Amino acid sequence: MDPSTQFIDMLAKGLACPQRTPIQRTPDEIGLDYEDITFETEDGVTLRGWFIPTESERLVICNHFGPANRQGYPGHLEGFPASNGVNVDFLPKYKALHDAGYNVLCYDLRGHGESDADPRGFSGVGLLEWQDVLASLAYAKSRPDTAAMEVHLQSMCLGCNSTLVAMRKNPVAFAPVRSFVAIHPVIGRSLIDLSCQLMGISDGAAKFEPIFHGLTGFHVDEYDMVPYAADVRIPTLVVQVKDDPITRIGDIEALFERLPNPDKQLFWIEGTPVRHDGYAYFSEHPERMLAWHDAHREVAA
Repeated sequence: MDPSTQFIDMLAKGLACPQRTPIQRTPDEIGLDYEDITFETEDGVTLRGWFIPTESERLVICNHFGPANRQGYPGHLEGFPASNGVNVDFLPKYKALHDAGYNVLCYDLRGHGESDADPRGFSGVGLLEWQDVLASLAYAKSRPDTAAMEVHLQSMCLGCNSTLVAMRKNPVAFAPVRSFVAIHPVIGRSLIDLSCQLMGISDGAAKFEPIFHGLTGFHVDEYDMVPYAADVRIPTLVVQVKDDPITRIGDIEALFERLPNPDKQLFWIEGTPVRHDGYAYFSEHPERMLAWHDAHREVAA
């Protein structure tokens, strides 16, 4: 197998069958009480997560990028090469939310962390995981202590695509949601073409398509999230590393422009070309995240 074919094959398999990553830390290590939780999707997949309580009637539901888990991604460890060496740890972000008066519900998407795999044996990169987003909302509604809470969402990459698809599939489920932070939405064709260009491979998406379709049954252009933005009715903060080499600025701008709710912001993270610095950004700089949620809360602390 020549190097270009080998890279494309690796890329397709990495997206379709993401590496499981271990949870390195738990919330109690930074002084947070928490509860291990499980809930089930409508198609029968058991998901696992944490509920971090505080004394308020506000809830933030967080998911993650692939191949991370609810705690983060151990890119600083050998054997976990997907983050350019960045150790992404969401726990400081959860603490910032908790200390600002938000309960936190975070969970592993199917096939990630400690959640069960999809019964089909592969990741849909959002086209299956949208069911997980709906399950997290249903679970919050089913708990006596969170059923009446106002809800805010933080979704990233794989999780962001999953949320966008879920908003189209079942808009009624998002009625309790007051604000949405959308971190690194993925535009499939651009992701593949730019990843391949970095390796000196032209027409990457065309070469990737038959391999990925053979693994999953999905086509590259099904991962164009720009049209899905039209179904987002919630105030939305879109967040993107501006110099991320596998994202086209024009795609993010087009997605942002398609959002129909005029209560929206586009925040470019600058000063780094590393995509995973964007995933870690709010753990290190929570101010903008908190300001967005605070501006859209209805329940006092």
